[in-house]
Amino acid sequence: MVEVNWKDAWEEMQKQRMRPLKIGYDPEFKSKFARDYAMMAKYNNYEYGRHAVEVLSEILDQNFSVLEIGAGPGTLTIPLAKHVKNIVAVEASPKAVEHLKQNIKENELENVEIITDNWFNINDCEIKDKFDLVVCSHFLWQVKDIEQHLKKMENASHNYCVVMQPAGRDDMVKEMWTMITGKNYMGEFDPDADYFVYLILRRLGRLLNVRVMDYHITRNFEQEVMYIASFIGRYVEVDSGIKKRIEQHVSKKGLHEKKHSAVVMWWK
Repeated sequence: MVEVNWKDAWEEMQKQRMRPLKIGYDPEFKSKFARDYAMMAKYNNYEYGRHAVEVLSEILDQNFSVLEIGAGPGTLTIPLAKHVKNIVAVEASPKAVEHLKQNIKENELENVEIITDNWFNINDCEIKDKFDLVVCSHFLWQVKDIEQHLKKMENASHNYCVVMQPAGRDDMVKEMWTMITGKNYMGEFDPDADYFVYLILRRLGRLLNVRVMDYHITRNFEQEVMYIASFIGRYVEVDSGIKKRIEQHVSKKGLHEKKHSAVVMWWK
């Protein structure tokens, strides 16, 4: 198979997406944004997670032991736990773990174990071939070495591996980027990382099943402003002046339920 130099592209794009936030108008922005993110996970009774489970119904079994990497507040964890034997959820963020524990309690689930640690700190020998299914959702850009990540996933599974990744960015964010920077949007903060996974795994000789699922999100005014600021703020400082421009744009465009898409890939 022809070698493609994807590593340089991944390194540069990963750095862009993991830039530190520069939010000048609210010192509590990060904690508020984490709270809003946890709320969005539960939107329409965990719509994202429910649709993901529907897509994976082709391979899921009620006796499966699952390892979920980067579980967050439980966007996927909560719906998935209702269809498998048990889940070990790895999440490094203490704040996300707080929300995850609360959501587990609200749903009266007793088959989810939480490991509060960085995924790469987990000993490969201790998890080798331990799970029927290993999954990560909306996690890839947190990984510097994506090939190592995929191989570590395979090490932990004796059956299936699954990667889910949102695709595309909505127009309001793109428009705001151009208004503030004066530059055409060139995909600076698109979530798309699925093509790197496909390229790497095909080069390793894997055959992947690929599906696309849709899901919806509705944000209130404050949440929409923070959502846009969370992307713009990785490139320019969002002070009170820029915040006001974002608010004006959101007011002009209005709030609507938005349809998003995500790519779901699995392989054995």
